[in-house]
Amino acid sequence: MLINCVAYQHGRKLADLPVADISDYVARDDTFVWVALKDATPEELVVMQEEFGLHELALEDAQRGHQRPKIEEYGDSLFVVVKTVEMEGDELNIGEIDIFVGPNYVLSSRQNSSQGFLGVRARAEREPHLLQHGSGFVLYALMDAAVDRYFPVVDAFESELEEIEERIFTQSSQRDNIERLYDLKRRVMTLRHAVAPLLDAIGKLHGGRVPAMCVNSQEYFRDVHDHLARINTTLDTIRDTIGTAIQVNLSMVALDEGEVNKRLAAYAAIFAVLTAFAGIWGMNFKHMPELEWYYGYPVALTLMFGSSFYLYRRFKKAGWL
Repeated sequence: MLINCVAYQHGRKLADLPVADISDYVARDDTFVWVALKDATPEELVVMQEEFGLHELALEDAQRGHQRPKIEEYGDSLFVVVKTVEMEGDELNIGEIDIFVGPNYVLSSRQNSSQGFLGVRARAEREPHLLQHGSGFVLYALMDAAVDRYFPVVDAFESELEEIEERIFTQSSQRDNIERLYDLKRRVMTLRHAVAPLLDAIGKLHGGRVPAMCVNSQEYFRDVHDHLARINTTLDTIRDTIGTAIQVNLSMVALDEGEVNKRLAAYAAIFAVLTAFAGIWGMNFKHMPELEWYYGYPVALTLMFGSSFYLYRRFKKAGWL
């Protein structure tokens, strides 16, 4: 679905265009065209290929979708894939924005994303001194907006991890803590799969040999690179903390099991004494003085329960009971 199709000249909006006129404006040296699509169909992308002259391999990737974040050069054009990440309750919704960039055009196509980029266009139009840098600045603005949306997700991860850590020593929630930690780790890795490849790829847009349309925007791409590096470092820290929290939680479970085993062992020892006494006096030998002694039975019971009480007190003092 077509969202916008606008021509710009010297950093200022020139006109809203019908799709059929795109190629005419792209041919002008002092003009560039910015087109935005949402959930584009293969047929719409084929039309855009004809108007912009898109490379067939880049078009094939856009039609297939589900691409790894990357930046690829095709002659004097770029094909950029950026993942969009949105929180929907406790789950992540992973979308994708495919960006075709040429000397005189920018074509963006977002898939499976409820948040649009109209604010990016409005911001760019308010800064004509930057927009006059052309398609390179537009690419930066789109990537910067997508990356900035990662920060609230990272903040939500940190808050959830702190909440779990506060409950980690609560015995009644140990199993729930393990489940939540593993679920959080899965979501952290999902976000990291969107960040890490893009962090590696964006180095192509600042420093060294830079595509011509990005030469005047290198410092802006370096800023995006810094944001991605910070997010990636934070995700690594969260992942390490999750691993530590899981180990601590498992240790707490093992300690609780050890306490239970100690109690069981203590009670088993107490009943073993009773069983030993009862076994001896229950063998029914004929020549056993205790069997015919008038006070034998109460003394036996006293000795059995006295021994049991003594063991109970010792175990209690040792902290086993």
